[in-house]
This record gives sequence, structure tokens and C-alpha cells, in this order.
Amino acid sequence: MKTNYYQSQDLKKFKNISDWSPELGKKFFDYYNSVFEEGALTAREKSLIALAVAHTVQCPYCIDAYTQEGLQRGIDKAEMMEAVHVAGAIRGGASLVHGVQMMEGYNKRSM
Repeated sequence: MKTNYYQSQDLKKFKNISDWSPELGKKFFDYYNSVFEEGALTAREKSLIALAVAHTVQCPYCIDAYTQEGLQRGIDKAEMMEAVHVAGAIRGGASLVHGVQMMEGYNKRSM
């Protein structure tokens, strides 16, 4: 019995997601790989963005993958942590800005 739901070795099996739907799997991986090609942003910049997003969506597989990729691209721990803090600030701000809806609703109903 597994002790954790997420198993780091499962990340290596991601490519197998196409096994049950080869056509859609191919379309996804073609898109995914093209997104991470050099463009207006460098592959290094995209790796940092992916790391921050991985924390925002709380995907342990992605966190592992983009931490490893970041190390391979020469991204240091300070840069990684700064990216994580950017993600945290955006996520926290998104929660707080919805407080405006609560405040408006409260004001309307309490008058």
C-alpha cells in the first residue's frame, strides 16, 4: 500500500498518458513542447514561470519537474524562491480582492 497519494516515480510515467488516447496525447505533447521552445521568453524564463505556476496549482509532480529543470538551466535557489513568492503574492491577492465582493454584499444587505 502506498503511503502517499503522489509518488515521485509516477512523473516518469507521464508520457504514458497517451496510451489510452494516442491522438489526443500527441496533440497535447506537441502543444506542451512547443510552448516551452525559445520565443519572446527564454526557456529559462519559461522554466521559472512554470515553477511558480506549479506552486499556484499545487502540483507536486510539476514542482519536482521544474525544480529539476531549473537546476539544469542554472536557476539558483534565490531565483526559485522569489518565483514562489511571486506566485504566493498573486494567489493571496486573488483571494483578498474577492473580499471586495463580500464587502459589497455585506453593505447591500446590512443597510
